[in-house]
Amino acid sequence: MKNALEPDAYEALESFMNVITSAAYGLTCDWRYYNDGKSWLCKILHKKKTVMWLSVWNDFFKISFYFTEKHLEGIAALDIAENIKEDFCKAKPIGRLLPMLFNINHKKQLPDVLTVAAFRKNLK
Repeated sequence: MKNALEPDAYEALESFMNVITSAAYGLTCDWRYYNDGKSWLCKILHKKKTVMWLSVWNDFFKISFYFTEKHLEGIAALDIAENIKEDFCKAKPIGRLLPMLFNINHKKQLPDVLTVAAFRKNLK
């Protein structure tokens, strides 16, 4: 992956992976090749529950969260950038799921992603 990403994006990915797999988050990563999309995806889990998906692109890595309508109020209350909340509200649903997507190319973007990850992990 180091060759696929710019140095800042790789540093962000390495930091992100270290944090989410630490005892504080306790998440595990399951990399698989998916034939339908012809790409590698990482399913990030808490026990058996999917918390988020990770994919690596040319200059960034993408984190994808999926929520239902009942989580809108909780997301609105999160301490994350307003533009993230606005983009989330504008996102087209995928079936009954609402996607929240992050394209990460620098470590300064990680606090918002980690806030959403903690929120998603703790949902019932």
